[in-house]
Amino acid sequence: MCPSEPIVERIAERTTASDTGRRPSPGIADAAYVGPAGARLHSLVRRAGGDGPVVCFIHGNLSSARFFEPLFRSLPASWHLVAPDLRGFGRSDAVPVDATRGLGDFVDDVDRVLGDPTLVPAGGGVHLVGWSMGGGVAMAYAIAHPDKVVSVTLLAPLSPFGFGGTRGVEGILCHDDGAGTGAGTVAAQLVQRLEQKDRTAESDFSPRSVLRSLYLGPGSKLPADLEDLFVDEILLGGLGDDHYPGDQRTSEHWPGVAPGVRGVANTMSPLYCNVSAFADVAAARPVLWVHGTEDLIVSDHSMLDLGHLGALGVVPGWPGDEVFPAQPMVSQTRAILHQGEEQGGTLVEAVFEGCGHSPHLEDEAHFVDLLEPFVETAEARAQ
Repeated sequence: MCPSEPIVERIAERTTASDTGRRPSPGIADAAYVGPAGARLHSLVRRAGGDGPVVCFIHGNLSSARFFEPLFRSLPASWHLVAPDLRGFGRSDAVPVDATRGLGDFVDDVDRVLGDPTLVPAGGGVHLVGWSMGGGVAMAYAIAHPDKVVSVTLLAPLSPFGFGGTRGVEGILCHDDGAGTGAGTVAAQLVQRLEQKDRTAESDFSPRSVLRSLYLGPGSKLPADLEDLFVDEILLGGLGDDHYPGDQRTSEHWPGVAPGVRGVANTMSPLYCNVSAFADVAAARPVLWVHGTEDLIVSDHSMLDLGHLGALGVVPGWPGDEVFPAQPMVSQTRAILHQGEEQGGTLVEAVFEGCGHSPHLEDEAHFVDLLEPFVETAEARAQ
């Protein structure tokens, strides 16, 4: 694991050149930390006077800390807020990702930022808010550092058993090599559009089109300037075998590809990613779980899961439910969280009707109304 206390290189008011004309939000600053091998690890920070709660927001795949900036402006002024850019995302350097550690490299990134004593006082705790892949990172962080965590909020989180290739709520691997998961399952057209820095909506696989069709539910639409900003943020991400999507191997099992050992998409393969031990954390720390009914990414019938796509006939040669069923992602999460609740934990589940994969963007007011009392109550009980 990395050292618990990072070196703070710079904290200054943000004047980012890629804001696409949007004015910087008052009170939000850039913070640059020394990451692995001396790399730059960037975060957005909003500091507050007094001893209010420290809340850390962890972004998902193909996004960045900036996806939380609108939310920062709506949260209590007394809260200290931080959102790291995980390695290779946003303005953090694209340090190689060791997928064999599951989400461990990203846990280390978060720990470096939260090791800043000017942000989290010695002995203090933090409230984690993890979105999508960031939800998996939040669970992994809480497993690794339970004494540092006051509460955990999961926003449309990655299943505790990773993405794709498992059956049942127990998360049993469909194939022992993880076939059908990882970097080899990422659409080549998407990677090509990322490499081309495509800001248009001319292709269904462009970042802008993916943002509109998969990140958001039907009827949800971002303001034009915010959509432009988020597309730019996606395009900042590192690409290739060491980052996104990662390397791959051939497999004798359908669909003929298995995860390699490097890169972002492979960190979420169930071959390496298993945070089911979060049930024990959920027994001791309050959990808020927020997800939408129209989420196409994290679902029991995900439109990115080869098991479901095979059943629809989109991916040829599907061997059937007996061999490779759709992963019941939401049911797996519910099973793990209910285990914690049955052990005496506090679980608050909120299902947003009509919402897609981004509850904090699609229904910000509703999410804030849930998060504020949840964090304040958890903070008070921890005192």
